Amino acid sequence: MQISKITEEQQIADMLDWALAGKHGLTIQGAGSKAGIGRPVTTEQGLDLSGLTGVEMYEPAELVMKAKAGTKVSEIQSLLRQSEQRLAFDPPDYGPLLGGTAEAGTLGGIFSANLSGSARIKAGSARDHLLGVQGFTGRAQAFQTGSRVMKNVTGYDLCKLVAGSYGTLAIATSLTFKVLPRPEKTRTVLLYDVPLEKAQPLMNRGLSSVHDIAAAAWLPADIAATCDIEYIRDPGKSVLALKIEGPGPSAEFRCTAIREMLAGEGVLEELHGHNSESFWRFVSNASAFAGNNKPLWKLSLPPANAAPFIAAIRHKAAEADYFLDWGGGLVWVQMPDGMEDGGEGLVRGALDGAGHATLIRGSEALRGKIAPFQPQPTAIQKINARIKDGFDPEYILNPGRMYAGEEMKATV
Repeated sequence: MQISKITEEQQIADMLDWALAGKHGLTIQGAGSKAGIGRPVTTEQGLDLSGLTGVEMYEPAELVMKAKAGTKVSEIQSLLRQSEQRLAFDPPDYGPLLGGTAEAGTLGGIFSANLSGSARIKAGSARDHLLGVQGFTGRAQAFQTGSRVMKNVTGYDLCKLVAGSYGTLAIATSLTFKVLPRPEKTRTVLLYDVPLEKAQPLMNRGLSSVHDIAAAAWLPADIAATCDIEYIRDPGKSVLALKIEGPGPSAEFRCTAIREMLAGEGVLEELHGHNSESFWRFVSNASAFAGNNKPLWKLSLPPANAAPFIAAIRHKAAEADYFLDWGGGLVWVQMPDGMEDGGEGLVRGALDGAGHATLIRGSEALRGKIAPFQPQPTAIQKINARIKDGFDPEYILNPGRMYAGEEMKATV
């Protein structure tokens, strides 16, 4: 595949005209740090958007920023820290998880994949923070949608469609998004030696309280042992974690209240400042699973179903590794090697229709053989097809990356 390094938008328009004229597929990517998610895309031409960089507008007082799609997320975060602000949806860095380098991901990539970290249960998803998108549809039509403020509108909200489309609907060149102030203090209450069956009820107890929990996760002992923070690694026990953010006095008061609420459930500890932030990066990035090529699944499901789901998985795959995030609403499962379908049948069977599963890491052969994204009901498939036909009628943008059959109109 020949890759064209894009540095200006006119190059995209020219490449789209060429692709439409000959019905050629185009592989769309930024730094390529998430190229291993989804079905393999095979085209003769690729567009590398990592050269479209730069912050075009930043107004700290208005909590809004606009930047080009190829700008690194790490650079955005560094700039925001100078004004004591942040991306509140806690964007994860899957670079090391997928065999790449850390801090390589781009702004366009994080919104295109709609990836959010542990803070999602409070702050919402990446999609919820996207205010506007500028770019091109698969019809080679330039567009600009959204605004600098959040509005309720009727009709298509193209921002919401672009987020999570993995470059199959449009090529985003610039994105406008909201930012939020950084909390004065970040603390994490730890509860040790909590069994799986009690983890979700205890996390729900904290999340249902008045103490404004920002994130909740549970790590079994073997996963906790891979963390480089001694309070997580050294006890050799499972760890339940509740994150608290806010002004210093408020954070201290709520930490004390949470500890009192959990008194009698086990040994308690706290992480402050740097250790707390490092721990939640470890959780959001699924860092415990970096460094190997085993099939890795990310599952969203009703929190109360987390423990029964894990029990069903471990009953047939005892070597599967796992942990819980989002208060039990997100389950990471690393399947053992040697399963022909990467564990797809087992994972989707254990879900039993209640939730959805995405293969985050798998070989190219595996990703071409199974459905990396959750199969959609027929009615949803028809809606998706109509949307796809509206924005990319020749299916030239990342053809077939999300679902089999969406590559048929593009010739390679």
